[in-house]
Amino acid sequence: AVTPEMLENEKRKLESLGPVNLGAIEEYDEKKERLDFLESQKQDLVKAKGELEEAITKINKKARSLFLETFNTVRGYFGGIFEVLFEGGEASLELSEGSDPLEADIIISARPKGKRLQDISLLSGGERALTAMALLFALYKAKPSPFCIFDEVDAPLDDANIQRFVRMLDKFSEETQFIIITHNKRTMEAASSLFGVTMEQKGVSKIVSVNLTEIEDVLENRRSSGREMAGTQVSSN
Repeated sequence: AVTPEMLENEKRKLESLGPVNLGAIEEYDEKKERLDFLESQKQDLVKAKGELEEAITKINKKARSLFLETFNTVRGYFGGIFEVLFEGGEASLELSEGSDPLEADIIISARPKGKRLQDISLLSGGERALTAMALLFALYKAKPSPFCIFDEVDAPLDDANIQRFVRMLDKFSEETQFIIITHNKRTMEAASSLFGVTMEQKGVSKIVSVNLTEIEDVLENRRSSGREMAGTQVSSN
């Protein structure tokens, strides 16, 4: 049987609960819907993260393969071109050990003719410049490009090295057009066209161009005409 004391006790418990929130059920439904949405977004992000990591792994694997293939090709060309530019000696390219090939340092060692093998940083300025050119030409030989721009790369070179540089330019010009910014007259002599910037009036720049190929043709025609005239005079006598 229910006693008055029991009823009073239950009444006090009910009062201790405070006012009833009649909107709690509706609020729960809203929060539940929001939670379900966020969990769905989380699952999508986790899935996308996994797909991206898988794609990055595949790309890095392919990149490593292509890099090592190209690196070995360039390394093979580099030694031969270095030997031509320096008229002897040897050079090599190596990757630092214990590193991912995509993040490894490239170590350049060179031994010009008559010297011992050493790191490129220990070479003279002209030797470093010529070694860098050998590497650049090796890259172009591995993957030819339609044009190449050199900005005063011949500045540290002496006359003998300039001649070697010019001969290499002439060889590669069959596949690549070179645009060279230079102050060296020997390099200019090897060009087919010259473009200079002059200032005839203060503050006013003017571009002057010379087509050396056309000039050579004109001179050759004049020489040919001179030989023909000389032959005619000999015959007349």
